[in-house]
Amino acid sequence: MKTGIGTRSFFYLIAYLFVLVMAYPIVLMVLSSFKSTAEIFTSPLSLPDVFSLEPYRKLWELVPFQDYIWNSVFVSVVTVALILLFSSLAAFYLARFSFAWSGFLSFFFLIGLMIPLKLGIVPLFILMKNIGLTNSLWSLILIYTASGIPISVFILTGFFRTLPIELEEAARMDGCNHFQVFWRILLPLIRPALGTVMIINFISAWNDFFFPLIFIQDEAAKTIPIGMLGLFGEYEADWSMIFAGLTLSSLPMIAVFLVASRQFMEGLTAGAVK
Repeated sequence: MKTGIGTRSFFYLIAYLFVLVMAYPIVLMVLSSFKSTAEIFTSPLSLPDVFSLEPYRKLWELVPFQDYIWNSVFVSVVTVALILLFSSLAAFYLARFSFAWSGFLSFFFLIGLMIPLKLGIVPLFILMKNIGLTNSLWSLILIYTASGIPISVFILTGFFRTLPIELEEAARMDGCNHFQVFWRILLPLIRPALGTVMIINFISAWNDFFFPLIFIQDEAAKTIPIGMLGLFGEYEADWSMIFAGLTLSSLPMIAVFLVASRQFMEGLTAGAVK
């Protein structure tokens, strides 16, 4: 159905306004990171008189921010990699094979969506202490992986079930085994779902404040949310340095979203079956 020029122009206008409203706080944060504290309060909405890198220099020299960034990147990347690996294998098994306990296994993953992980913080802390992972980044990785797998399996299972069975049958006729069908044929076709899973779990691991606060005490092992808490407490008068820290902590999330969101634009099986 064709739409008129006026209707399209109206929708474009709404879209541009929406983008402006969403992007304005981010732009304001980035511009404020190049201002002095006095300029932030006197001219909060204007461009900086001089784009100064002094806030970033002070942030890098006075605070171990490079450690915070590295810790958050390490935890988030390893967590997402483990979730994508285990959840895609589990989803492929649930979607493509029939077995007696498939219903129970699906319900087992759904339980992970129903029960908040924070309710088990005391047993989790005792467990991590007994295995020697308190004050370790691996405690966060294991917790984030366990909490991210249920929703990831739920999403990927639905996508696997939408793929035509003819693709799998053709691959088996060509001599592919189960893993080859999964890795070479089906997995590339669910890239939109993998992008969704990656965005959800990366942002969740990157922004989490609760578990690092409980399990991490060493300054060198702190992630960005805990580091920013200390930054607000110790340098609350230096807003330029705080905005610099907020900008650096936001850039990886923005980059991941821009890269992974492209997968939403691609069809699942466009042209695969004629």
